[in-house]
Amino acid sequence: MNSPVRLRLWRRLSLRSRLLLIGAGGLAIGFALGGLVLMAALGHALQRGVDTDAVGTARGVAELVNVRALPQPVPVSGGQIVQVVDAQHRVRSASIGADRLVPLLRPDELAEARAGKSRYVDGSRAGVSGPLRVVAVKAGPPDDPQTVIVARPVSSLRASVNVVRTALLTTYPLLIAVLALFAWRVVGAALRPVEELRAGAETITGGGSSDRLPVSGSQDEIQRLAVTLNDMLDRLAYARARQRAFVADAAHELRSPLANMRTELEVAKRIGDPAEVDDLLVDVERLSRLVDDLLLLARADDAPGLARTEPIELGALLRETAERYSAARVPVTIAVGAAQWTSGDPQALRHVLSNLVDNAVRHATSRVTLAVVPGGFTVIDDGPGIPAADRERVFERFTRLDDARARDAGGAGLGLAIVQELVHRHGGTVTLTDAKPGVRARVRLPMLPLLRRGGSPFLSARLRMIRVPGSS
Repeated sequence: MNSPVRLRLWRRLSLRSRLLLIGAGGLAIGFALGGLVLMAALGHALQRGVDTDAVGTARGVAELVNVRALPQPVPVSGGQIVQVVDAQHRVRSASIGADRLVPLLRPDELAEARAGKSRYVDGSRAGVSGPLRVVAVKAGPPDDPQTVIVARPVSSLRASVNVVRTALLTTYPLLIAVLALFAWRVVGAALRPVEELRAGAETITGGGSSDRLPVSGSQDEIQRLAVTLNDMLDRLAYARARQRAFVADAAHELRSPLANMRTELEVAKRIGDPAEVDDLLVDVERLSRLVDDLLLLARADDAPGLARTEPIELGALLRETAERYSAARVPVTIAVGAAQWTSGDPQALRHVLSNLVDNAVRHATSRVTLAVVPGGFTVIDDGPGIPAADRERVFERFTRLDDARARDAGGAGLGLAIVQELVHRHGGTVTLTDAKPGVRARVRLPMLPLLRRGGSPFLSARLRMIRVPGSS
């Protein structure tokens, strides 16, 4: 498994799991290193104890050799094997059970042992199983140099080391598992305030009633973080409230003078210069549309849900809209197939369709086509189209393309932003694609199931009782 894959798997783990893995891994490595050090120290201590006892025995035997008082056989204890070898590599004396003909050590090994180097040899040389730890000490007069060889079996000592090793290999994993379980509970308790912060943030993001994060009673870093985040939320809420109040107040304040201006201009149109009054009426109507759009966006930001929902037949909605554009600059035609029902706010969907048709009529060359398609509807014009790079950007608020400025005489750039906002509130999507020529606006909405009984389509008894807007 390569590093990027391991990194992705690591990032998918929760913080609690990662902390537990790090802690358990650290414990395992620490216990493993501690066990190795312990086994090495234990082995060294046992070997040193064996060497000390063997050297002590060898020196005692050497003193008896020096005073020519060594008994036959050589008295030893603790299972040790003793041989006294002369310069011709002949065995002079030996303990009970030791070979009296063949020395334990070869000449080269004996020379190293006389120099003070202990060694292990195969126990088969002395007729025992397992290895032997062998030391040697010089003895005898200068004219008759001899060497005392002492060997001790270490099988029992190695068995003791193996018992300790087995105990460690059995105990350490169990201890790590118990500590990991304890650490899982402790880390979970430590991260519980973080989970409460996450749940509180999710509630705020989901439009819940609470607009503050929970603050724990402990005086720690998480409590200070929650306090700081709540202060930030308060500042953001205050800024949003001021922004919404500004937009709403500005729109409400502009409505009255605009209504007065419109009334006065309509009166002036009857008695004054029609050409100039017509231009002023166009400007006032544009201002009125801007105010209505600002109000709609302000309300959408403040209440992201739908005010009301009811079943809506898309074909009837398109026919109603096409009738309102019967005197438009270019003809608006419709193509309606099988009935398709969705659930939503009829007024909001009328606004969506009107904004799309307004844009299509302004930019179309010869026609605008409305069509019900599977999962929604489309609005198609045969105008110059929108570059692919700009088809996402035009849904941003106050966004106008350079060509659109010239054609639209300074439009505010809120129409498509309102369309996207209202469609998203219905759980749908809106996209722009190339119609060759022109632009196809595709609106996808959640559809209600169309059932059949006795060969005739129906939705439910409730849907049959609802009057669809635009239908008889």
